[in-house]
Amino acid sequence: MGRVYDFHTHTFLSDGELICSEQIRHAQAHYYRAIAITDHVDASNIDFVLNSLIKFIETEKKYFEDIEIISGVELTHVPPILINDLAKYAKEKGAQIVVVHGETIVEPVFKGTNYYAVRSKYVDILAHPGVISEEDVKEAVSNDIFLELSARKGHSLANGHVSKLCQKFGAKLLVNSDAHGPGDFLEYEFALKVAVSAGLSYENAREIIENNPKLLLKRCF
Repeated sequence: MGRVYDFHTHTFLSDGELICSEQIRHAQAHYYRAIAITDHVDASNIDFVLNSLIKFIETEKKYFEDIEIISGVELTHVPPILINDLAKYAKEKGAQIVVVHGETIVEPVFKGTNYYAVRSKYVDILAHPGVISEEDVKEAVSNDIFLELSARKGHSLANGHVSKLCQKFGAKLLVNSDAHGPGDFLEYEFALKVAVSAGLSYENAREIIENNPKLLLKRCF
C-alpha cells in the first residue's frame, strides 16, 4: 500500500470535527506519510489558530512516529487584495504552508481570489480553484504554486478543468482530501482514482501523488 501525503485538512480549530491529536491518529491509521493542518483563517482568527497549532506541534509531535506534521492555514473568503499580506503574516507567525481557498464553483468566493493567490510569493497551494483561467495557471507555474485536485464533494466538480490546464502549461498538481471529519481521510488508491478521474494517466497520477508532495515538503523542512 502506498503512503499518503495530504496538505489540506481541517480540525476543531476551525470547522473540522477532530482535535489535532485525533487528526494525526486518523492520518496514521490511513498510512499517511505527511499531513498539513490548514484550518480556515482570516484576520479575525489567524493568531488563535496558528498559536494553538504550533503549541500542539511543539508539545506532541515527537510522540507521533513516522509521520510529518506540518503547520499551515487556509486563507478563506478573505478580500483578494489582502491575500498577499495575510499569507506573509501567516508565514511570519510560523505557518509552513499557506493554502488559499480558491474560487470553487460551489461557494461564493470573491472573484479575483485565484488571481491574487497565484501572484503571491507567500502562497504554496491554491485549493479547488474552480474554473481557473489560463492566465492564472501560467502565473502559478511562474511562481511555483501548486494547484489542487480536490477529493471533497462539490469542490471536485472542476477537477477535470484544472487538470487539463495544468497538463497544458506544466503546473504542479496535488491531490488533497480537504478533510473535515473522520470519514474524509485519503487512501492511496482513492487518491489515485481522483487524479485519473480528472483526466490524468496512471503514470502522471502516481507522479503527483508520490513525487510532487516531496517537492513541497522540501520547502517546509
